[in-house]
Amino acid sequence: MKRVIFLLLVILAVAASSQICSYQDILDYLNLTTDNSVFRLTRPVLDHTRPTVVHLDVYLYAILSVIEKTQTFVPFVWCSMRWINERIKWDPAHFCGIDRVSIPHEMVWKPDLFIYEMIEKDDSPKSPYLFLYNDGSIFKEEGLRIVSACNMDVHKFPFDTQKCNISIGSTLHCSEGLKCLKRTNKKLYHVFSFFLSLILSPPSTVDELLLQPFSNSSRATQFSKELIRIHGEWEFLHLLVSKSNLSYHDRLWDQLVYTVTMRRKPLLHVLNFLLPVLFFLTLDLASFFIADHRGEKLGFKITVLLAISVLLLILNDILPSMSSRTPLIATYCIVIFGLMLLSVLVTILVTYLLEKDAENLQRESWVDGDNTVKADNTKEEEQEHTLCSCISEASDAEKQHELVPISEEVSSSIQTGETHVLLLILDELKEMQKTLRVHHSCRSKGKYAMWAARINGAFFFLYVITVSLFLPLLYMEWTSETQ
Repeated sequence: MKRVIFLLLVILAVAASSQICSYQDILDYLNLTTDNSVFRLTRPVLDHTRPTVVHLDVYLYAILSVIEKTQTFVPFVWCSMRWINERIKWDPAHFCGIDRVSIPHEMVWKPDLFIYEMIEKDDSPKSPYLFLYNDGSIFKEEGLRIVSACNMDVHKFPFDTQKCNISIGSTLHCSEGLKCLKRTNKKLYHVFSFFLSLILSPPSTVDELLLQPFSNSSRATQFSKELIRIHGEWEFLHLLVSKSNLSYHDRLWDQLVYTVTMRRKPLLHVLNFLLPVLFFLTLDLASFFIADHRGEKLGFKITVLLAISVLLLILNDILPSMSSRTPLIATYCIVIFGLMLLSVLVTILVTYLLEKDAENLQRESWVDGDNTVKADNTKEEEQEHTLCSCISEASDAEKQHELVPISEEVSSSIQTGETHVLLLILDELKEMQKTLRVHHSCRSKGKYAMWAARINGAFFFLYVITVSLFLPLLYMEWTSETQ
């Protein structure tokens, strides 16, 4: 008899050790099927007064885009949630030690969480499954591409630091605090009936859904820095996890707020925008060394001004149309554009004064030339002496070697008695004398030329002083820490 019992025990042990279990056995035990709506229709609590606590974690995986023009922040985050379904529980010892099973997420109830800043529907692929644990815990992970609104401060663009929030909360289920008030009296709008209802039938309070973070800020930041793959032009700095409440009428909702702090990498904007504007400013300063009586100076300045205008159009496509504070880069461009515009206006004024001075001196030279012709007609025997004196006074060092042979030729012609040839030569010399006087008058400085030189020098001095003060002050404001 003892041997029989021993053999039965051995057979049972072998049978138990060779037991085959499957995930479907657990689902059959729980009666968890697609046709059973018990697990997905209502909040998974046995007592409606008990809240459903949802533990949530969000980690930053990539910064896809930050659009200043539309104030839009597009990250890709990894989100994990865990909550308890009180209707689900099994003993792993009865199912070969299986303590979790994956099922389609449509089979059970899920928290109705959404992101308050989201302005566009998420079109990223969703994970079709979630995990059920033997203690009733449900664990779900998925990646989200979030197109969210972000109030950006571009005052220090491109040396700015932005903070964008991702606020997660329930759509319908409220939480503690004011809580969800269930009123049975429909006449609560009347004051007397309201207080009477409070005395006779006080409102019952129910905590429906509470949100709790898995990780604190330091852990979320560290894990996000290890997980992140795409930065773009931004450097991820910190992920702050905080909890807040949203109240509306007599209801209060739990919120978890994840604040992403990121700093822009300014090198691209410095090379493509700030330095070219500074180079154009340097060219405009260098244009003051071009001669004023030439037309190239004015044309050069207008060309530089048009180049700055093209860069301003590019800046207009980057910055938002509305901002609480004027961006410093806009101040930088407008001040430099204004200085160049004033430089063009001053150049126009100086050119006008020089032309007016040249006209006056030319008029005076023509009057002097007419008087000289009359004197030459009355005193023909002194033409040679007058001619030589005019040549010596009007000509400069470059023209003297041309007039000396001519005067010698005149002297030789007079000595030979060729009067007709002499008169022709004298007429040509008179015309040359007038031309030299006009050329000399252009080089001389009259009243208007003196004023033009003073205006040009004073404006150049003010230009240099303004640029020397403006650029360091702007750099100090750009690099100062935001309070």
